[in-house]
Amino acid sequence: MSPSAPPATAPGTWWQDAVIYQIYPRSFADSDGDGMGDLPGITARLDHLVELGADAVWLSPFYPSPQADAGYDVADYRDVDPLFGRLADFDALLARAHELGLRVIVDLVPNHSSSAHPWFAAALAAGPGSPERARYVFRDGRGPDGDEPPNGWRSVFGGGAWTRVTEADGRPGQWYLHLFDAGQPDLNWDNPEVRAEFRDILRFWLDRGVDGFRVDVAHGLVKQADLADWHYPEEPVSGEGTEGPRPPMWDQDGVHEIYRDWRQVLDGYPGERILVAEAWVQPAERLAAYVRPDEMHQAFNFEYLEAAWSAPAQYAVITRSLAATDAVGAPTTWVLSNHDVLRHASRLGLPVGTPRPRGIGIGDPQPDAVIGLRRARAATLLMLALPGSAYLYQGEELGLPEHMTLPDESRQDPTWQRTGHAERGRDGCRVPIPWQADAPSYGFGPTDASWLPQPELWAEYALDRQRGVPGSTYEMYRTALRLRRDLRLGAGTLFWLESPDEVLSFRNGEVTVLTNFGEAPVPLPDGAELLHASGPLDGDGRVPTDVTVWLRTP
Repeated sequence: MSPSAPPATAPGTWWQDAVIYQIYPRSFADSDGDGMGDLPGITARLDHLVELGADAVWLSPFYPSPQADAGYDVADYRDVDPLFGRLADFDALLARAHELGLRVIVDLVPNHSSSAHPWFAAALAAGPGSPERARYVFRDGRGPDGDEPPNGWRSVFGGGAWTRVTEADGRPGQWYLHLFDAGQPDLNWDNPEVRAEFRDILRFWLDRGVDGFRVDVAHGLVKQADLADWHYPEEPVSGEGTEGPRPPMWDQDGVHEIYRDWRQVLDGYPGERILVAEAWVQPAERLAAYVRPDEMHQAFNFEYLEAAWSAPAQYAVITRSLAATDAVGAPTTWVLSNHDVLRHASRLGLPVGTPRPRGIGIGDPQPDAVIGLRRARAATLLMLALPGSAYLYQGEELGLPEHMTLPDESRQDPTWQRTGHAERGRDGCRVPIPWQADAPSYGFGPTDASWLPQPELWAEYALDRQRGVPGSTYEMYRTALRLRRDLRLGAGTLFWLESPDEVLSFRNGEVTVLTNFGEAPVPLPDGAELLHASGPLDGDGRVPTDVTVWLRTP
């Protein structure tokens, strides 16, 4: 098989200021009408990314999986789940993307496999002390009969992080670790066989022509050797905001050796292939360690995603982030939404300072939709003017809110069940997106089928209602991405400007950016030329609250 050739650009440059568009395959486009998005559907819609102005696409998992966690429980790392198509469909998608000048990043899930993976079946059959079981984190239980888990670690999705197995002779046996769902047993990264297997998986996809990997739970692969108990709040994050020492399951220094090894694999291929860390790590200096010159290329800036909508909070996180990545010679990677968090058009409609909810449903306090979209548009223009790379989540260019009236009986996120229905989970940001207002499933597929129900209000957000409409969210994004590229904002340098307390203002190249967080409108600088705005100015040409403008100033 001939690999699909990546687009030709200067080596070492494309990823530093790229705009990368995340596709959640289940919910992007359904080619066959079964209600599940698929790879042929994505291929048919790649022109949308080009029209929008994206440089690359990141695909969430499409591998064979029992779908216990929407494909993040991988049973085979070298194939495509029939839900999404065939391996030939992936090759066709990759070839079409490269033909259009788009790079393709695929998701890699190395912290855990599926419990349906052949390795895990072999581990259960082989029993305690076997080489097969040593690929995972198995331990004897505590207590006289071993009927208590090895420690008190909790799953990110709720409940305990250990499950006891029944041995081949029918007796209760050892426990295995799963920091997420019970169908996602954690791999043992102290095992050389695990390390060798993932080097081979990297090569399999690199040989097919992919341009890089987004690494799921990049901060979780290595656990503290003694599996010490943990009595602090269980969050996949370290540093500021976490009491006491660094959690024994997150951000251990040993992960960096793994990524240095992977970097050598990628550097052996042409075309500047990249590694992107999903690492919920704070402070910024700890996150920056993942993007040192011999490790990963990018790391998602979740501290930025979670920052409050205020001038002081935004100033602090932007300053901290740029300083930390500058210290290791890496670009900062900005993001506002993804498949794991409340969409920012809804999140920003909550009162400022509200902790990010893990899902919103019927009966929960509802965000203000008008304020949320207004702030989301302003936040997007602020983000896209920052130096570095930016990630967009499918549908945000349409201004999509969270589906906050999703029936609870439709929820599929394991968080909903594992928390005893205390947390609604992530389904609300994963609902299939609308393309055509008057089509079945809003153009998601050729039938009304949709794996999660779409809200009636999707029609007003559909692409065909926004394309070519001045002031629409879609056209705001298109203009912003065009200007960002033409003015090379991603490759620029930020200089803060003096401004009132509730205003954030900086210069990047020839562009001055101003965001008004205060209630009173603020005037434009004398002689300023308006290049772009997230919303209309007031009658006197001043910048209203929750609006960002891009200006050319004398």
